[in-house]
Amino acid sequence: MLSDVKILDLSTLLPGPYASMMLADLGANVLRVESPTRVDLVREMPPKIGDSSVAHQYLNRSKKSIALDLKQPEAIEIIKSLVKEYDVVLEQFRPGVMNRLGIGYEALKAINPKIIYCAITGYGQTGPYKDRAGHDLNYLAIAGISSYSKRKEQSPIPQGIQIADVAGGSLHGVIGILTALHHRQRTGEGQMIDISMTDCAFALNGMSGAGALAGNDVPAAESHLLNGGTFYDYYQTSDGRYLSIGSLEPKFFSGLCQLLDLEHLLPLVNEPSAQQQIKDCFTQAFKQKTYDQWQAIFIDLDLCVEPVLNLKEASEHPQIVARDMIVDVPHPQTGVQKQLGCPIKFSMYQTEYQQAGGKVGADGKQILTELGFSSSRITALEKDGVVTL
Repeated sequence: MLSDVKILDLSTLLPGPYASMMLADLGANVLRVESPTRVDLVREMPPKIGDSSVAHQYLNRSKKSIALDLKQPEAIEIIKSLVKEYDVVLEQFRPGVMNRLGIGYEALKAINPKIIYCAITGYGQTGPYKDRAGHDLNYLAIAGISSYSKRKEQSPIPQGIQIADVAGGSLHGVIGILTALHHRQRTGEGQMIDISMTDCAFALNGMSGAGALAGNDVPAAESHLLNGGTFYDYYQTSDGRYLSIGSLEPKFFSGLCQLLDLEHLLPLVNEPSAQQQIKDCFTQAFKQKTYDQWQAIFIDLDLCVEPVLNLKEASEHPQIVARDMIVDVPHPQTGVQKQLGCPIKFSMYQTEYQQAGGKVGADGKQILTELGFSSSRITALEKDGVVTL
């Protein structure tokens, strides 16, 4: 699908690498430029196989890798040589860092006028917070999401996934890159894409944001339809597991109440003052049976009731399996490695998983040779610490 697109990925941690992994899954040729000296938390995160984490190997799948010390002028010259042949540059440094290195957008545009340059940062290239450090938790807090994603009288909960990083930075970055590629195909023009993870997280306030801005209805904890203000919630079973109840539509609510012998709740469903009563009744009802017993009851019922699974259970769920969301990816040390599959399905394209990410700089010699560097020159660059092979 994207086999004619070459992406130079200088990003770190999660947002940029996840974005370029998605593009690699879609067929793009991705070269990951990593630092041989700078600590990448994802690379060091346990569990590890060999010299890197399985998370790093997942994020680097189907990519080539070169390790360059960008503090050295010769490494910068290598980047400038590479960008002549590439379509997209993806980076995740704080604003101004790439300019100080001499490889910011304007410098790379002068070398390759058609280059598409995507910068993913916490707060964007402008504004009073542009130089401020941050992480997913901070972006969600400033975007207003954390304030109503919690229980009443309790603190916000750190999320199990990195919402601002992935749904914000990665996915919006991919959308921006694909849009810019389409624009370039029509006009021949490259451009810069400025992705702020905070902006993107703020934009995820879809339903609540509309009400807050146009209707002055600012959401609070457990105050709205979908954040615990109604019976749409999680309920504990007698053995301490949980079920998710999303039976909002009348036919689902009616069917659930009939099953639980709670028909007296039917007239109360649209009364805000009765929501706690409904939740209390559901709480007591679901505590009468074990998780497995409820599973057996709901497996053949279409009532928007599903079990809360851990990740291992989710990976074995028949729907996840049927959708090929667990894949075997070739691995240089273990033969194959099970990874999360690409979630985008096409009628005319099948994702090819070439290999799990290898060691940092695994393809450096090949890349430099293709650029025209002699063996002696490559050896000298390695000796000087410009490149790590």
